[in-house]
Amino acid sequence: GLTRLHRWYAPALFVAALLMGHVYESYMTVGVGEVCRNVFGFGQVWQWAVLCNGLAFVLVFQPVYKRLEIVFLFFLGVLSVSFIGSALWVGFNAGDILRGLVRVEMPAQQGHFNPLLVALAMVGAVGGSLMNLAYPYFLEAKGWRGPQFLKVQRYDFLLAVVAMILLNLAVWILGAELLFPDTQIKTLDDLPRLLSTVLGEPGRVLFYAGIFAAIYTSIIGHAAGLGYLGSHAWLRAHTPVGEPIRTDYRHHPMYKRIAAWCLISPIVWTLPGMPDFVTLTLVANSAQVVLMPLLAGGLWIITARSKYIGAANRTRWWENVIMAFLFALSIYGAFNSGKSIMQFLEMH
Repeated sequence: GLTRLHRWYAPALFVAALLMGHVYESYMTVGVGEVCRNVFGFGQVWQWAVLCNGLAFVLVFQPVYKRLEIVFLFFLGVLSVSFIGSALWVGFNAGDILRGLVRVEMPAQQGHFNPLLVALAMVGAVGGSLMNLAYPYFLEAKGWRGPQFLKVQRYDFLLAVVAMILLNLAVWILGAELLFPDTQIKTLDDLPRLLSTVLGEPGRVLFYAGIFAAIYTSIIGHAAGLGYLGSHAWLRAHTPVGEPIRTDYRHHPMYKRIAAWCLISPIVWTLPGMPDFVTLTLVANSAQVVLMPLLAGGLWIITARSKYIGAANRTRWWENVIMAFLFALSIYGAFNSGKSIMQFLEMH
């Protein structure tokens, strides 16, 4: 759909899949190594990272979606029990949550990181990224392709949004209850260690289980999803516009090359002297906001014009107003993302 707007979308998305595959997996690879090292108390971060990414490579090298889905469902269960369970265990005030959701303000900097950088990292991690374009590939892998699956696609997406809201609220609750007003997160172990002072060692291990589940599903999902996207973009770039692709992108050699790149190249960030997990997470998730205008603008045009989506399915006037607002927001976010990253790099 995007290449119908301009032929440069395909090569641009191929390059983006390679670039962001390395960026995304950099902090995840460091994170999974740090989690295992901190929980088990032995080994080096790079050794655990090699082991975990090696297992992920076995799962994604032959893209059998049903196998990946079982892994995802298992870790989603672990993630939900860990984060939501920890939040319930610590306790919270429901009224504070409701008030916090409607406050629009930027706090002053009190810790190591610029609050704008943190806010944009949240937008990148939760609101939108290149991985939005990988979601349809997983829908296709399930066989949910075509207008007859529109309703089940919407239910699936609604479930994903609700789950993400609940999981993020759980983490924010823990931050508000345990960190505010004078404690900052500087390393991966800070919040789990603080939980251990409130809930004991079981609380620390429980939360680490959730962190591992969140990171490891992302390691697998990003390698597979960006492999699909990059392979498809590669084939589309080498196929004349308007002609169908004759090769299955899921079984093209480019898929395996991109998946291998995503899982092997980030190991370099686990070596001594490299930035820590928290720093990499903030910078990487802020950086991906830069791509949002390219995606939001393209998707808006596709959904607004009859020649791309048909008169019956094109967006209505009020939906175009929302899309225009989101597009303007993506431009604003991209500008501030670049600005905050430059400021951060200058300070460090």
